Amino acid sequence: MLKFKFLLVAFTQLLKWQVRKNPDCAAYIRGKELTFQIQTKSGVGRYFVIKNGAIKSFAGLTAAPQFTLSFVDAAKGFKILSAKDSQAAFLRGLGSKDLVISGDFLGVMWFQGLTDFLQPKKVKAPYDRTIFNG
Repeated sequence: MLKFKFLLVAFTQLLKWQVRKNPDCAAYIRGKELTFQIQTKSGVGRYFVIKNGAIKSFAGLTAAPQFTLSFVDAAKGFKILSAKDSQAAFLRGLGSKDLVISGDFLGVMWFQGLTDFLQPKKVKAPYDRTIFNG
């Protein structure tokens, strides 16, 4: 449970850092107003507010989120949220019912775009010249 809670706090800090350091991320959230929450089935979680170009999070749950990511338990939530292949992990979680998404689907899609800013940049590998020297 503690790892899950820590991950949600760290998630907020990473997003705030991206907004400060990455102009593309700052532009992505500019003008957006969104409240969502990430929780376990038992009701442990945090809610997040994106407003006025800033991201804030609060312990507990809110009464009216635009969407909710609900994990079957804290261990599954930690595993899915910290996976290196985040989109595939989300899809696996949905398929196995370890993750249930409710609320505004467009908000969830926008959120997926926001989490892309947390992924490491992919570096293009130089050509492998051996295949051309035939």
